[in-house]
Amino acid sequence: MADNFTRLNAQGTIARPADQATFDVGLRKHMLSVYNYLASGLALSGIVALLVFSNQSVAQLFYQFNSQGRLSGMTGLGWVVTFAPLAMLFASGMVMRGSRGAAQAFYWVFVTLMGISLTTILYRYTGASVVRVFFITAAAFAGLSLYGYTTKRSLSAIGSFLIMGLIGLIIAMIVNIFLQSPMMYFVISGLGVLIFSGLIAYDTQNLKEQYSANWDTGTADKVAIFGALGLYLNFINLFQFLLAFFGSRE
Repeated sequence: MADNFTRLNAQGTIARPADQATFDVGLRKHMLSVYNYLASGLALSGIVALLVFSNQSVAQLFYQFNSQGRLSGMTGLGWVVTFAPLAMLFASGMVMRGSRGAAQAFYWVFVTLMGISLTTILYRYTGASVVRVFFITAAAFAGLSLYGYTTKRSLSAIGSFLIMGLIGLIIAMIVNIFLQSPMMYFVISGLGVLIFSGLIAYDTQNLKEQYSANWDTGTADKVAIFGALGLYLNFINLFQFLLAFFGSRE
């Protein structure tokens, strides 16, 4: 029947809500939770970045500066902080199987570490351009996420293409660390904007389609946290690639 439909959740079980209206109310509540975590995570990362940037003694724990006070490199602790979020992502599956409190702690630690790493942006670009590009990114994100949520067209067909493109992008970025090619950097930035724009819409649709009305409170919150984490990473990466085009260097 039209009022009794199914959805596949993250655990592979089938949710059968009593009617469409009940399902839609629960879905909206779930997506609102995802966006609340996302907005809070972005805010915390921004606050942390500003605090590190404005306190030279704290910044020197993570970054090295030349005699003119310009960023010249990272300390050992800085490298640890930079790669810690990547290591945490490998452990995310274990956290997902744990408690809701563990998932929340994981998320807040992750975005805090990302905030420290994002401090480099404030040293490389003018404050006005960072603010401008942030709002450009926020507007683009809102439109792309809304499209992913509302479109009737399945985006699963482009999912594999986007993942392959992301892998290729990572390889190209690693290669360009050694080549230091401005043209390659420009191409990488353009591809990055396209790939992460697509991932925002794709991941939003996935979050919607994976929603289950049968989740208990703890499970729903953990799914919302990790859904927000995926969108957070898409947002941050899109922001950084857009800075390459619209940011003004210090």
